[in-house]
Amino acid sequence: MTQEQWNTLLAVVDGAHAGPPPVGFIIDSPWLPNWAGMSILDYLSSESRWFEANLQAVERFPDVLFLPGFWAEYGMCTEPSAFGAKCIFPDNEFPFAERVCDDIARAAALPKPTPRTDGLAPFVLKRLQHLEPRITGAGHAIRFAVARGPLNIAGFLLGNTEFLLGLKMDPDASHGFLNTITAYLEDWLKLQAATFPGIDGVLILDDLAGFVGPDDFVEFAKPYLRRTVEAIDARVRFFHNDAEGLICAPHLADIGINLFNFSHTHPLQAMREAVGKDVALLGNIPPRDVLAQGAPGQVRQSVHEILESVEDTRGLILSCGGGMPPGVPAGNIDAFLAAAAQ
Repeated sequence: MTQEQWNTLLAVVDGAHAGPPPVGFIIDSPWLPNWAGMSILDYLSSESRWFEANLQAVERFPDVLFLPGFWAEYGMCTEPSAFGAKCIFPDNEFPFAERVCDDIARAAALPKPTPRTDGLAPFVLKRLQHLEPRITGAGHAIRFAVARGPLNIAGFLLGNTEFLLGLKMDPDASHGFLNTITAYLEDWLKLQAATFPGIDGVLILDDLAGFVGPDDFVEFAKPYLRRTVEAIDARVRFFHNDAEGLICAPHLADIGINLFNFSHTHPLQAMREAVGKDVALLGNIPPRDVLAQGAPGQVRQSVHEILESVEDTRGLILSCGGGMPPGVPAGNIDAFLAAAAQ
């Protein structure tokens, strides 16, 4: 992200951006490798190919805020790998982390990993350290510390069904499990910020937080998300949950989140009313059915409908309802930008 783009992002989250809302997308391995002409495994295993794919995107679409920007990720595997998860890396399918235990009591006994040495986290840091001179040479900077959220990681380590059952069957063990994961995440985010002093944003991705009910969110999600978000002092505190976002929406400001990416199934105006005035929104045309599979005219129409649906575009970044999905063609991104500028 360039300095100008970062200033725009800060203005949006502060409610001070004037003019048409900017366009931004979360991009990572589901979309970027194939769009750039390589397999997912080529992208994840090669520093040079990873850099060239990201550079190609920011140069092809200079008017887009790509978030978090030059994301050194290994799909869903980075954090679960630190807890001993076996990670599966097909050539051109998404990486996957297998679960490490099958009951909540065993999960609660897992030791806290060390991000500096355990799993794939050290490789994330080294990739960014090796390529930071080229990133800054291209006019960009490393702005965000990034992590999957505590419930998301718990679901990988234990299995989503087993974890959600554990919340009801053994709440004490569930709290112990989430506390260990969150303590690791605090260490991991602090390590990223210490390694790259220019970091002034945090991005937390946790879809499983949308799979619990309102009371369970307050007990099992809210305190651990707050600790994660507050692990570093950051001006942008960005949360992604494209599951049931209305569960968490009323609590986001209290957690400390000031930017939210959510599902396209929630009308933009309804989400604005749910989160309040202090949380900026990133969304929310349909990612798969319109942005990836629709014609350019459908993309333009969807963007126009989004703009017409809101009373005030302050605190808004136009995007899709979730991360950039596989298969989005460049022409549809061009159509999105053209519609946003009208």
